[in-house]
Amino acid sequence: MRRRRVKITGIGPVTPAGIGREEFWKGILEPVSRVRPYGKFGKEYGPFVAAYIEQFEVGSYVENRSAIPNGSARHTLFALAGMNLALKDAGISPEELAKASSAIVVGCSLMDFGAIGSSIEAVHKRGPRAALGRGIFTTNISSIPDAANQVFGITARTMTIQNSCCSGMDAVGYAAEMVATGKADLVLCGGTEAPLHRSPMLELRAAGLTPVSTEMPERLARPFDLWRTTGVVSEGAAMLVIEPETSPRQGYSYISGYGFANDEAGELCSGLKDAAKQALAGARIKPGEIEAISAWGPGHKKIDEAEAQAMVDLLKAYLPDIPVV
Repeated sequence: MRRRRVKITGIGPVTPAGIGREEFWKGILEPVSRVRPYGKFGKEYGPFVAAYIEQFEVGSYVENRSAIPNGSARHTLFALAGMNLALKDAGISPEELAKASSAIVVGCSLMDFGAIGSSIEAVHKRGPRAALGRGIFTTNISSIPDAANQVFGITARTMTIQNSCCSGMDAVGYAAEMVATGKADLVLCGGTEAPLHRSPMLELRAAGLTPVSTEMPERLARPFDLWRTTGVVSEGAAMLVIEPETSPRQGYSYISGYGFANDEAGELCSGLKDAAKQALAGARIKPGEIEAISAWGPGHKKIDEAEAQAMVDLLKAYLPDIPVV
């Protein structure tokens, strides 16, 4: 079978800047930082900052609220809202979704540390009877697409990808391959994260991956800036509907190439160049034909430097003429 061209037909962002395509677009155009002090852990644990969603009620975005499994993690609720928003954005009805050859592919780098930590503390204080059996099913990331099947009343094939920071991107790449090869005609895919719990935030701060101060929080998230300190942790989700080019729905854009690679031991971000080469090869694009780069740019000094070096090594003389956003 000839490989099919893959297009994005629906977008469902759930972010501190806005929820839903229109609100998100409006939010990111505002000259406002979403990074703020985060004090929900208690003063005894020291200062934290984060970009977080102030008010979120999944029932505002998912009609079939009663079908959501009890105890579902916050990252699952974000993903469900994002999927429903993406389906509505694409104009796909529940009946059409049920009839489609569909799949759900979700990337998430962290389990539900909040529920895991609470369960451990409860057992420590009250004994074995305080353990919640449902935690086995709701805290792991495989529960995310399973919950979507229940909410949408379908039996789509499911896959979860846990691959650190690039989990969501890898989920989109995996899903695009399914559509391109005819394994599915409609895939809900994307990433979701809800890391704002005492752990892993304490560990992230100890590792230098989140700031140790709440001073001027709106100026802390500055990727590639000379005066940056480190990255800022956020929560949210972004889900997509992807389909073959022959779909009757109009597409926002095409997914033409994807690649993944591992860093060499001790060589930070060294896999970025190889992954980019694979993506360019898959899309049949030469470095000189690149019109723009969407950088990772987490804001950590060493990671930013390593990513910038990977772009220099890959694109060489072309890089000064390519905008990086």
